[in-house]
Amino acid sequence: MTRLAVRFGSAVRDLREERGWSQEQLAEHADLNRSYVGDLERGQAMPSLATLSKLACALGLQVSALIAHFERRAPGQAQS
Repeated sequence: MTRLAVRFGSAVRDLREERGWSQEQLAEHADLNRSYVGDLERGQAMPSLATLSKLACALGLQVSALIAHFERRAPGQAQS
């Protein structure tokens, strides 16, 4: 588990929780498996570009906005 994956997972969880969604609801909106969403949020998986796009679309964001949210999670920290 890298810090990069953990930070990305935290950003996804924050955005999901802001919408009041369960992991299952995000998975349904993004056409992903619920267990995979859990793995992402725990930093145990890193999404492909296609999955990143699905997540962003499900959350009503552009991919760049999802990445920007992730980048704001820990300014100044080195990325692994």
